[in-house]
Amino acid sequence: MSAPTTSRPPAGPAPAWRADPYALALRTGHGPLFLRRTDGWLLPLEVERWCAGVDAADESVLSRCRGSVLDIGCGPGRLVAALAGRGRRALGIDVTPAAVSRTVRSGGTALCRSVFEPLPGERRWDTALLIDGNIGIGGDPAALLERTAHLLAPGGRLLAEAAPVEVDERCEVRLDDGRGTLGAPFPWARVGRRALLRHAGAAGWRAVGSWTVAGRHFAELTHGTAPGPEAPTPPGAAP
Repeated sequence: MSAPTTSRPPAGPAPAWRADPYALALRTGHGPLFLRRTDGWLLPLEVERWCAGVDAADESVLSRCRGSVLDIGCGPGRLVAALAGRGRRALGIDVTPAAVSRTVRSGGTALCRSVFEPLPGERRWDTALLIDGNIGIGGDPAALLERTAHLLAPGGRLLAEAAPVEVDERCEVRLDDGRGTLGAPFPWARVGRRALLRHAGAAGWRAVGSWTVAGRHFAELTHGTAPGPEAPTPPGAAP
């Protein structure tokens, strides 16, 4: 698919993610829920996994979190709640009130805020998370990676999840509940592991680790530092 060029996303919550199909799925804890491209192609969203407890792939991410953690696009908040339960300082942000409410009910701390709005602790977070496809937020990975760099303290790390297939696309999508209800259109992006590392490198990030667990692909990135040895793969993870 030929991806359209997108500009830097505006500040403020994206109304599409406040649409009923997504909010209802988070309230009930299950789908079906899809991202629908303008050509009719559907991407199933893993609502049940998002609303469950952390799994082995999530644990491989949590084991790499250091210091204070900002979860960008926290959804129902399983990662924030898990970190809070371990006594870690963690904040989730999401543009959907239903996601924030579910995160708080799970024991996490969350704000209804876009990553492109002013956030607490800018330039002081030790770890940022872009998990569950959230590298696609705003439809512009370069803008998102640039913004994330300004949220982290010197030496901070970004833990990002790539798509399970090699893809690099920007497109317009709508939320689709599979029963005829559609949300408003909004820009989105999908990037596989190689594309993620390419976009990250262009934005001044350096990979210090990458791994795969249960078919999910992750990278650990740091910004603006000299090259060094790659971090070891967590136990149980495939290189």
